[in-house]
Amino acid sequence: MDRRCVVTGAAGFIGSRLVGMLLDEGWWVAGVDAFTDSYDPEEKLARAELLRSNPRYHHVTADVAETDLDAILEDAEVVYHLAGRPGVRDSFDIPLKYHHDNVLATTRLVHAARRAPAVRRLVYASSSSVYGNAALPFREEGPTTPLSPYGQTKLVAERVCLDANDAQLETTALRYFTVYGPGQRPDMGLRRFAEAALEGREISLFGDGTQSRDFTYVDDIVRATRLAAEADVAGLAVNVGGGTRISLNEVFELLAELTGGPVSIRREPFARGDARHTGADLTRAHERLSFQAHVDFADGYAAEVAWLGERSRVALRTGS
Repeated sequence: MDRRCVVTGAAGFIGSRLVGMLLDEGWWVAGVDAFTDSYDPEEKLARAELLRSNPRYHHVTADVAETDLDAILEDAEVVYHLAGRPGVRDSFDIPLKYHHDNVLATTRLVHAARRAPAVRRLVYASSSSVYGNAALPFREEGPTTPLSPYGQTKLVAERVCLDANDAQLETTALRYFTVYGPGQRPDMGLRRFAEAALEGREISLFGDGTQSRDFTYVDDIVRATRLAAEADVAGLAVNVGGGTRISLNEVFELLAELTGGPVSIRREPFARGDARHTGADLTRAHERLSFQAHVDFADGYAAEVAWLGERSRVALRTGS
């Protein structure tokens, strides 16, 4: 029997890798992506084109908040909701866009999933930004005090999903902790740092470098997302993190080793809305998802830097 699912944000950094895993497992996948301007859509378009080469993939270019979702969800068993507008800093300037892309889109998708006769499970990609500056490690049952409109919209959308959990539709929210690796979004710090170092440019750092993050390799995130669709977990938020906090100063030390250093850093004031530290308590992920991160930061960042280096070399050869 053919198994069918829907992935929103299918052309994104994480979504495209999830689609690839599902296709490898034999699923028929309907991928939805609006190719928004949250960052350069050319990378998304290229990923979508590659996915379209698989006959079991069907792409729908649409805004989840506005399109006919009933037709898309027809015959789907699982919905992976990864679409949304990312980024903390921009959310202060365009909060209505964040509400549209994160809250309204999620609300419409949840309502449509409840109407769809075949859908049994919805997995939502939430964010560690819902915690703000909570005490470490961040625990799912602990306080959620977002510092930005982005974090607020992710938390509201998460609650929309979890409140819909019942015998008809099982829902799970995964709180992703800073996802990185080859293909990372161009607006993310690790990618911007590596691109600057590879090109011999100065790195702009907001803060003193003591701030730390629980970085999570993209393949680990994708594996946890896949596990959430099958595990005995519903109506709950679950942290998904790499399990180790790394300061930005430590990131720069590793980056110097990976690029032959040294790296030049220009320090600027801390950015509005950025948490000082993040760190995931992974007890629930271990117990409910049987999840354990496999890729440590040094190996994962080396893979990302190598990918960026190869992109630069290809661009030089082709003149693009």
